[in-house]
Amino acid sequence: MESFFSRSTSIVSKLSFLALWIVFLISSSSFTSTEAYDALDPEGNITMKWDVMSWTPDGYVAVVTMFNFQKYRHIQSPGWTLGWKWAKKEVIWSMVGAQTTEQGDCSKYKGNIPHCCKKDPTVVDLLPGTPYNQQIANCCKGGVMNSWVQDPATAASSFQISVGAAGTTNKTVRVPRNFTLMGPGPGYTCGPAKIVRPTKFVTTDTRRTTQAMMTWNITCTYSQFLAQRTPTCCVSLSSFYNETIVGCPTCACGCQNNKTESGACLDPDTPHLASVVSPPTKKGTVLPPLVQCTRHMCPIRVHWHVKQNYKEYWRVKITITNFNYRLNYTQWNLVAQHPNLDNITQIFSFNYKSLTPYAGLNDTAMLWGVKFYNDFLSEAGPLGNVQSEILFRKDQSTFTFEKGWAFPRRIYFNGDNCVMPPPDSYPFLPNGGFRLQFSFLAAVLLPVLIFFFFSA
Repeated sequence: MESFFSRSTSIVSKLSFLALWIVFLISSSSFTSTEAYDALDPEGNITMKWDVMSWTPDGYVAVVTMFNFQKYRHIQSPGWTLGWKWAKKEVIWSMVGAQTTEQGDCSKYKGNIPHCCKKDPTVVDLLPGTPYNQQIANCCKGGVMNSWVQDPATAASSFQISVGAAGTTNKTVRVPRNFTLMGPGPGYTCGPAKIVRPTKFVTTDTRRTTQAMMTWNITCTYSQFLAQRTPTCCVSLSSFYNETIVGCPTCACGCQNNKTESGACLDPDTPHLASVVSPPTKKGTVLPPLVQCTRHMCPIRVHWHVKQNYKEYWRVKITITNFNYRLNYTQWNLVAQHPNLDNITQIFSFNYKSLTPYAGLNDTAMLWGVKFYNDFLSEAGPLGNVQSEILFRKDQSTFTFEKGWAFPRRIYFNGDNCVMPPPDSYPFLPNGGFRLQFSFLAAVLLPVLIFFFFSA
């Protein structure tokens, strides 16, 4: 009996060991990050500063400013949407530079009707072309905010708000709570409002400084996993030394036959393509996403081609292709991570800035289009791509074409991490020798583990 229990215990322990190895092998090939933390922009966020500029008989007038401190993630059209919940029974008497989407029930007011009486107002930016008497500095851009690296001057958005039925002193004011930010879709999580030192303002002649009556800040951070469950871009690879073109992984952004995914795809050879892409609709109707049917089903593909090799330099061509029939990308940007990005000799037709998320590490670069030339990535079709070439200077101590060294470690498009091909599929040198593949590793390890189990 004792030997029976001993053998049973041995079998259970070996079963557990085998199960753990199988889980490890599977997870090694299928694990994906939620991207809740951005290693290339660890301090990136959107900070809202709420400055109470003056008191009124029943509340206050405040200027709200949003600063986009994210290096390469911007808010594109149709722009940001901001929401919160009042702490008491506050109302919004008026706004300059923005408006609420709903007025709410203001029936108890007579004569002077508030702009909004909702407990949880939703605010949007005004559109360009708004009359000057309804504008404030940094407003009226349709909610579009550029990234901090691309253009700090347009990386902020402001509006003025007059609040009633509220406190009229620093001690009686209650800060709003439950802030939400859409930019333009989900993805941002906002923390609670924190009262900070009042903001100081310097006059244009720099001879006088004033300050707000009270200031509180709200910080919002972005998570790609919260924004969408599936990726939005992928990477393909090729080189001059190998005829193989490594495409984006199959179903990188979803599959054609997956009916649970939102949106649809369209074959580029579909008859009357234009009428299908833009059917007659009522004014204000928002059409669902529509991408070109591909193996990868991604709206954006970034292709990295190792083009030429010189004695002291080597050249790469980057092509960004839009497969989305109903979306143009204005002021797009691309972030690449590669060891040789610390020694760029020349870049053609793209703007470039080195990003250094950590001291002493210079392997990340941000690229974006030249204004009025290629900063607009058109919808899917003949014009739906932009491209450039980068000339690198070789560091002879590290440069090699072996083991996929010439290909990027990571690619971001508009702040979203793109799906890379598996490393064992990268184009290799004709005399590259042995390449360890996961499938080969699994084929060797699994029989060994099974033999170990049954040999007891």
